[in-house]
Amino acid sequence: MAEIIPEDIKRDLAKAALLHQRASSDYQKCVEFNKLMADLLARLEDAGCDRMADRVMGILLDCNPKEGSSCEKATLVGEKMKKI
Repeated sequence: MAEIIPEDIKRDLAKAALLHQRASSDYQKCVEFNKLMADLLARLEDAGCDRMADRVMGILLDCNPKEGSSCEKATLVGEKMKKI
């Protein structure tokens, strides 16, 4: 059975996808993306959307903002975001 993801979470997932496109070259956007995804993870877990929460957790495992360097896994995270 497909999970029913609340509309507000869907909107924020779409916002996160757009944000990630700019995040790989901008540290502040990267941090903002990471915080948004962490918030979405908690909201998905609270909503009982375990499969989507697992996907978001996988992205967070690869997302590690580092000031002064480019994202080493931007392409990998970008591909995962497209699948969401």
